[in-house]
Amino acid sequence: MTIAEILKGKGDEVVHVHAHESVHSVVRLLAERRIGCVPVVDNDRVVGIFSERDLVYRVASEGAAVLDRPVSALMTAPAITISPETPVLHGLSMMTKRRIRHLPVVVDERLVGLVSIGDLVKYRIERIESEAESLRTYIQSV
Repeated sequence: MTIAEILKGKGDEVVHVHAHESVHSVVRLLAERRIGCVPVVDNDRVVGIFSERDLVYRVASEGAAVLDRPVSALMTAPAITISPETPVLHGLSMMTKRRIRHLPVVVDERLVGLVSIGDLVKYRIERIESEAESLRTYIQSV
């Protein structure tokens, strides 16, 4: 079970922003799309990730003026990324240890997808339920 399997079902469309965009415009995008974070891309490479946490921490410490700054000033960098070949359990472990909820998926430093902890947990639950059903079917047939 790899990250690539999750992307097959989820699709590879990723909302992302550029490093020079204003925090205000990125926050508006998060609200419109009802998402919690976006990868920040510069020259087709993931240079960071901007999440609602980044915004909350900075507004709390610096005030609303941060909305006029470029997103590159508030993003978490470097972004922790994952490859499509990474096992799902390894991705879950990374997220738990690092206390993060999203991982950009990259190939040759280029963004190819984004997975959330919800995506990984959902996939694991579906696999466990499928295995349990297979075992029940097998036991009933014996």
